[in-house]
Amino acid sequence: MSLRHFIGREKMLRKKVGTNQMSVAIQPKVFDASAMARRRKWRDIGGAYLFLTPNMLGFLVFILFPLVASFVISFFDWSLLTPPTFIGLGNYIRLLAQDPVFHRILFNTLYFVFGYVPLNIVVSLGLAVWLSGRIRGKSVFRVIFFFPVMTPAIAVSLVWLLMYGQSGVINWFLSLVHIQGPNWVGSAFWAMPAVILMSLWYGFGYNLLVFSAGLQAIPSYFYESAAIDGATGWRQFWNITIPLLSPSIFFALVMTLITSFQVFDQVFILTSGGPGVSTTTLVLYMYQNGFAYFHMGYAATISTILFLLIMAVTISQFFFQRRWVHYEV
Repeated sequence: MSLRHFIGREKMLRKKVGTNQMSVAIQPKVFDASAMARRRKWRDIGGAYLFLTPNMLGFLVFILFPLVASFVISFFDWSLLTPPTFIGLGNYIRLLAQDPVFHRILFNTLYFVFGYVPLNIVVSLGLAVWLSGRIRGKSVFRVIFFFPVMTPAIAVSLVWLLMYGQSGVINWFLSLVHIQGPNWVGSAFWAMPAVILMSLWYGFGYNLLVFSAGLQAIPSYFYESAAIDGATGWRQFWNITIPLLSPSIFFALVMTLITSFQVFDQVFILTSGGPGVSTTTLVLYMYQNGFAYFHMGYAATISTILFLLIMAVTISQFFFQRRWVHYEV
């Protein structure tokens, strides 16, 4: 072999040894970088859980635990003054089959829900569409309409109780047009409409803001194209506004239904459930049994039935929303 051949082999060996040394030197660095990436990942996850901990604790302590405890208590006869006694489904049988006023109270709750929710959606949607037009001071109107939502329900109910009096403001306005105002909160016929009217004034501002935000998100070129094709304002409303606003309407409908099933403050202040039980709702009936009669097991049974009713209505809404809610433009 020639000298050039040996020199070439020596260079190749040196290069190979150098490459191996470099790989050996680099491997610990690659390992350290991978370990640092894993530590950074776990640190980010830990930080996320740290920020979520207060909310999770609040959910466990104030929602999940009371929900489970209420369901368990519903199987007991417990008056707070004596030890609880397990009676199985006794409270449910008594409530659904033996209670003489439960079905009337359930009807009152549904009466309020189906009277209040459609009015709330229609009024808030109509005002949102009006405010979306070219009018001055629309921001001021939005604040004015939303102001009752920020007011405590007890204070609003007390004011409306004075307005509903025989010599109150409402009957005074009716007397100006020679109409004899009814006994709003003392009549079995007018008491529930009075509660619905007060609740409508108190709660429509929230949905108005939801619809206003949804209307602002609708592209204007849809209306421009429809106007070029000769579509009237009414046709544009039904064929453009309603379909594109359907996600906002669905959200408002779900939230309004849930809160309407839980109505309490207005009924408690305005009528206390009367006259008789003509305005007693499920939440008020639960309150009366739990904190007036101390029938905690029976009150827990009512709350469980209310929870199941709200859950069934909400699930049915999510099931049927695929037929009329359009999420894609």
